Amino acid sequence: AGGDFAGLVRRVLDDTVATGQASEQASLAAVAGQGALTHVVTAVAEAETALQTVVAVRDRVIEAYKDIMRMPI
Repeated sequence: AGGDFAGLVRRVLDDTVATGQASEQASLAAVAGQGALTHVVTAVAEAETALQTVVAVRDRVIEAYKDIMRMPI
């Protein structure tokens, strides 16, 4: 389970990108008449949730950085 923080963030971002790409593929398949609408809605919801999670983590990291910068030396 050893790994650095940057590697963890990179894996999460890669997973988020993959989820977004799967959502796009499902949407394209539905437009072409080859996919089910429920599959598209599920894929888009998963992509939205993944993006919201990344944004929340980013916001927490920025707040932690600001807290560190406000600490007296």
